[in-house]
Amino acid sequence: MSNSKNKWLVPLAFTNIYVIWGITFLAISFGLKGFPPFILSGLRFLVAGILMIGYLLSKGEKADSLINWKKNAITGVLILTGGTGLVAWGEQYVTASEAAIAIATGPFWFIAIDRKNWKYYFSDKFIPIGLMIGFVGLVFFLKGSVNSTAAHAAADPQLRITAFVVLGLSSIAWVLGSLYSKKNPASQSTFMNIAQQLIVAGTAAFLIALFRGEWTDFSVSNVPTSAWAGVLFLIFFGSIVAYLSYIWLLSVKPAALVSTHTYINPIVTVIAGWLVANQSINGGQLYGLAIILLGVLLTNVTKYFKLSKRSKVKLRRVRRFFNRTGKRYQPI
Repeated sequence: MSNSKNKWLVPLAFTNIYVIWGITFLAISFGLKGFPPFILSGLRFLVAGILMIGYLLSKGEKADSLINWKKNAITGVLILTGGTGLVAWGEQYVTASEAAIAIATGPFWFIAIDRKNWKYYFSDKFIPIGLMIGFVGLVFFLKGSVNSTAAHAAADPQLRITAFVVLGLSSIAWVLGSLYSKKNPASQSTFMNIAQQLIVAGTAAFLIALFRGEWTDFSVSNVPTSAWAGVLFLIFFGSIVAYLSYIWLLSVKPAALVSTHTYINPIVTVIAGWLVANQSINGGQLYGLAIILLGVLLTNVTKYFKLSKRSKVKLRRVRRFFNRTGKRYQPI
């Protein structure tokens, strides 16, 4: 029965991370119409985390290990407060589509920062080629973005450039948090880890909002309905449904396959932004996006098409068979 369930759970989970995380960038832009960036991030993370931990505690799970809280605090602050919170800040000056494309460079940062595996990475000829192609694509995209006539083009060009730098830093923070989490796993259920990460990330975002003075002029009564809709989407779909789908997929499918959301999210964001918010990207940005995605694909092409040992043995047998028959029936 579990197998039959997995037949529809797997495509459903992939749909969640492909579509929901693509729309998340657009939902952030709607949330920013009524919330400052770090109040918005703190609200989505904290509410989602409290809902999750409340459910888990009601099921008898424990959350009393200070060591686990510490590990999840570091992961949550890096991945969520830094990785996603900075995206909200950046989207004040760039469109959702532009932010999604900038974040698509994440796999490059992962390879650059993970120094211990450089020998493995650069033994694959596709990886350095993909990195170079992706960098060229990023240059084209940034060049097109600086000259963009999109919705945020009226903003100070220097602020737009700063926003793209911050979006790059958000990708680095996400990678650092992911590497830390991998090397320092907490000893409890994955769902409890996620709940604790969300709670700490939300608290940290609220503190940043306090130091930035975001609470001074903020008034709940001034938040429009569209902003509340964006927040609700971020809480229930972005921080719970899609995140849980992502973690579950990692437990049943190869990580390289799950990471394909990196290619799909920007495309979904561009389409959703065009349909819902009348956002668009120019030819230079679109050209840059295509090159970036090609570069990201090349850096992971060996992982995606890696053959199993059994397949390699079969291929060797087939090759030997044709070698023998070819020699045997070689024409004179």
